[in-house]
Formats: sequence, structure tokens, C-alpha cells
Amino acid sequence: MNVRPRLPVLRLTDRAVAQVRNIVEAAETPVIGLRVGVKQGGCAGMSYTVDYATEVRPGDEMVEQEGVSVLVDPSAIMFLLGAEMDYKTDKLSAQFVFNNPNETASCGCGESVSLKPAEERPVA
Repeated sequence: MNVRPRLPVLRLTDRAVAQVRNIVEAAETPVIGLRVGVKQGGCAGMSYTVDYATEVRPGDEMVEQEGVSVLVDPSAIMFLLGAEMDYKTDKLSAQFVFNNPNETASCGCGESVSLKPAEERPVA
């Protein structure tokens, strides 16, 4: 039986790992990590969501990297497959950003994106 390795759902940059760790450690109630998803909204059609994760839900995809956990909502897996989660700061804001090969467009304000489901791609 020939089994191909699976493309990771999501990869975190070093900055994202550090910020997830900071958020989890500073949470007022116990959390196991962050939950990432997508929701409909915005002028481009969809936006990313990042929330506290207090439990693993059925169908969640858990990404563990350098001691932190990010759970991907099952409805978002096909839209986030192969994406990179980063944490960017500038003079006026600090936020998680996604470098996503499944984005087809984004709005001018940066609040929403158009996404297509991931296609099967070979793992490099």
C-alpha cells in the first residue's frame, strides 16, 4: 500500500507560535489553544476567525507546533489547507494574518477574502 504524506492544514511562523503561547498563558480561564476558522462576511465574502479553544470538538484538526496548539474548525479545513498563520505588528495594529494559497481575492480594507477549497497538491 502506497500512502502519500498529507499536506499540513496550517503552519505557524515563529511569531505566531510566540503570540499563541502568550495568549494561552494570559487567558483568564483555562484554554488548550486557539481555534481558527472562517465565516461568511465582509465585502470579499469570507473572513478568518481566531478564538480561544477550551476543548477539542468533533472533526477539529489539531495543529501542534513548538508546544502550542491551534485547532482548525472542520468547516474551514479545505479553505485553510496549506496556509501559513503569522502574527504582524505595526504602528497601529497587531493581528494574526494568513498567507493562504487558497485566497482568490481580498478586499481593500484587509478584513475579508475570497477563498476556494484546496485542491489536491503534492507534498514538497
